[in-house]
Amino acid sequence: MESLSRISTLLESGKLSTAPDQAQRITDGGGIDLARELTLDAAQATRNSRSSKPLDRHQVKKLLDSRNDREVLDGLRRVLALMYRGQKTLPFFSSVVKNVASPNIEIKKLVYIYLIHHAEQEPDLALLSINTIQKSLSDKDAQVRALALKTMSGIRVPVISQIVSLAIKKGVVDMSPYVRRAAALALPKCYRLDPSQEPQLVDYLSTLLGDKQYYVAGAAVIAFMEMCPTRIDLIHANYRSLVKKIVDMDEWSQIATLRMMTYYARKCFPRRTVQVADRDEEQNQNHASDLQAFYDGSGARNGGQEAVLDPDLRLLLNAIKPLLQSRNSGVVLAVTRCYVELGTSEHITPAVGPLIALLRGASDIQQVALFNIVSICLRRPADFAKYANHFLVRGTDAAPVWELKLEVLTLIFPHSPPHVKSLILHELEHFSRGSANPALVRESVRAIGRCAQADSSMAPRCLRLLLGQIASLDGTLAAESLTVIRHLIQQDPEGHTGTVVRLAKNLDSATDPQARATIIWLVGEFSGLRGEDNIAADVLRILLKDFASESEVAKQQIVLLAAKVYLHHINRKAEAEKEGADGHEGGELKNGDTPAPSLVEEEEHQIAKLWDYVMLLVRYDTSFELRDRARMYRALLAVPQLATLMLLAPKPAPQAPSPSETRKGFMLGSSALVLAGGGGIHGIKGYAPLPDWVKEGHEPDPRLRDTDVPAGEYGDRKAVPASQKLDGLASRGGPASSVTAGEAVGGKTLDDWLAEEEDDEDEEEESSEEESDDEEDDDGDDEDDDEDDEESDAGPGQGGSDHEDDGENDRLL
Repeated sequence: MESLSRISTLLESGKLSTAPDQAQRITDGGGIDLARELTLDAAQATRNSRSSKPLDRHQVKKLLDSRNDREVLDGLRRVLALMYRGQKTLPFFSSVVKNVASPNIEIKKLVYIYLIHHAEQEPDLALLSINTIQKSLSDKDAQVRALALKTMSGIRVPVISQIVSLAIKKGVVDMSPYVRRAAALALPKCYRLDPSQEPQLVDYLSTLLGDKQYYVAGAAVIAFMEMCPTRIDLIHANYRSLVKKIVDMDEWSQIATLRMMTYYARKCFPRRTVQVADRDEEQNQNHASDLQAFYDGSGARNGGQEAVLDPDLRLLLNAIKPLLQSRNSGVVLAVTRCYVELGTSEHITPAVGPLIALLRGASDIQQVALFNIVSICLRRPADFAKYANHFLVRGTDAAPVWELKLEVLTLIFPHSPPHVKSLILHELEHFSRGSANPALVRESVRAIGRCAQADSSMAPRCLRLLLGQIASLDGTLAAESLTVIRHLIQQDPEGHTGTVVRLAKNLDSATDPQARATIIWLVGEFSGLRGEDNIAADVLRILLKDFASESEVAKQQIVLLAAKVYLHHINRKAEAEKEGADGHEGGELKNGDTPAPSLVEEEEHQIAKLWDYVMLLVRYDTSFELRDRARMYRALLAVPQLATLMLLAPKPAPQAPSPSETRKGFMLGSSALVLAGGGGIHGIKGYAPLPDWVKEGHEPDPRLRDTDVPAGEYGDRKAVPASQKLDGLASRGGPASSVTAGEAVGGKTLDDWLAEEEDDEDEEEESSEEESDDEEDDDGDDEDDDEDDEESDAGPGQGGSDHEDDGENDRLL
């Protein structure tokens, strides 16, 4: 490939030249050399492309020992090809490593790659090449220096940790930003190699974090997040510069910087809120400040409170807004995480569109983006309502993708306008009627149930859709529909009595065992309504006609239905006896009084006969579990009070939460959010949640980030513009009684200033005459001393080459 690229480069350069120039080049000696190089490169490329026969070890070693760079390159490529195929290439170690001193940069790259891969297996031989690599740290080519530093830090031999640290120290002060970036990336490698060197490595890191090149600062942030992510004291002085550089960094540095800024903001900026109960009065008084806060995103109403953002936090949120247009999906997710975790609603709303745009990517990117969209929808579903069309299921969507899309549709359903709700229900109905994918059918029916629970106004329509699918030949569809219907009925039992009657009529058409069992259970739950005027006993009578052919799950529900019907009968009889007994004096029957005839002959009641018949059928059933259940119910019914507590206890209405409720609380963009767990639950360790907001009064001093104004000898005094001084003097119009930081003392007229300037000039002339007389008397005896004094007295910018050199070095660093 290197030969082909070289040929193409030479050909392009030849095409750009004119024909007379080509003729002149051919006649010259340089033209002959060029033609020779082209011929050799073309022949080598043709030979490499046509030769498919692999060389043996002796031939490869002969190529490595050759003095021709072209043959050495060919041998190194073959060795690396064998290495990446998993074959043994350690026997070539000595032949490969001796080429580390080659001046050819291509050979150096391949040797360094081989050396990094095999240094742990042959540490003694690898150490022999350290001296040569160290010499490359002083090479005039910045690429060679950076490559040598990268290789030295990649050799995972603990013995050379001190040497790697010295190489990093040298790279930190290198003139080339490419070498300083390599030094920043080498810091975590050296830290993993020898953690005891953390103090000096942190010193190097603090220097690199303040680098003026965004190329270097981004790599330093990556090293910071791996070495010492809790040392936020290193970020204070560089916070504002990093915020300004984040737009220009590479994508991986942007992701690391955004994550670091999220942690930093939680630990340094307290969450402040103010009451907005008297918002109208405040608007009349502070209209201008409110408008400024609105456009800057410094405040946002949240119920009866308004969040107030710190100016430095607002600087970060405004600076990362252009990154929403990044082509990297990880950067978009990182910016969205910052807005969700740190910002207000004004910041979250602009991030929704770029997040939706990620759904146009590949299937894996869609899946990760949908996990994060669902996580945001659990907090703010209304922001995604207008993007409902983007969540419609396509035929080419993978199973994880359409599951998440259906979940988003159910989350935004109650916050959508009527036409969007109708669209979502039509979409769910379409997929619930299909039979090609049973999983899609099941999830669509469940989604309809969640829509009905979330929006009570659309519950009747959702119920009609589900009732129309009970008689479906697809057992999965019927069973899932009945399960969802059961959840809806349990939420309002009194209002769905007619629904239960309709379900009982469909028992003959329901063929799925689970569907029949669900209907029988619902009939048993409503067996206590309206007293004797209830269909439960009649449904039981019909089911007992074909009891032997029912499935086992249906038989269990039939026995339970019989127990409930008979228990309601016992309770009604007991209440009637109690009411009849209360009609007599003292609550007891007198001599000669007899109870009602219907209560005397219990064995003649039809419900009692049905119960005895059920017990008789179950006694001879083949299922031992069904026989055990029947004996348990018979024992319970012997004590009606206990049976009432166990069989007729009110059941809480079941809730169908969103499937992603288990992921709620995980940080956006994290692997734990996708895998729905952290702390090693799914094999992933190291998940660390975001820290809580720092309490107000415990945050670091904001002046630590004020690095633009040097303190110097004046301490905390800030520079005051001259216009501000003059305005202050003009407003006072007289002598000032106090001295403020950076202001003049008193107010003077123009004549006073001119008079003082004339006196100063006269004094300077007299002092200059006296100095000239003294110089004549000394006559140059103390010239050396005077020069030293002048150099020492010269301030910055007035004299002293040492001070100028130091300033230049600081700027270069």
